[in-house]
Amino acid sequence: MDTKFDINELASDIVYVKPVLAADLPEDMREQVGDLETLFAVHNAEGEQLALVANRKLAFHLARENDMNPVTVH
Repeated sequence: MDTKFDINELASDIVYVKPVLAADLPEDMREQVGDLETLFAVHNAEGEQLALVANRKLAFHLARENDMNPVTVH
């Protein structure tokens, strides 16, 4: 197979899901998360945070509902 392919086309719809400790959030946001200790951030390929949600399952669902392919960042 010798077909040229622009790998950047793949990256355009990938988003990264990573855990975020509630303790690391700004104080005004910590007040809003209640008893949650860990939330999940969804980031685009440039590192821009697109969303912050209560759990990993919701992060993946949100990404897929917006035609994006979520992957976990460790």
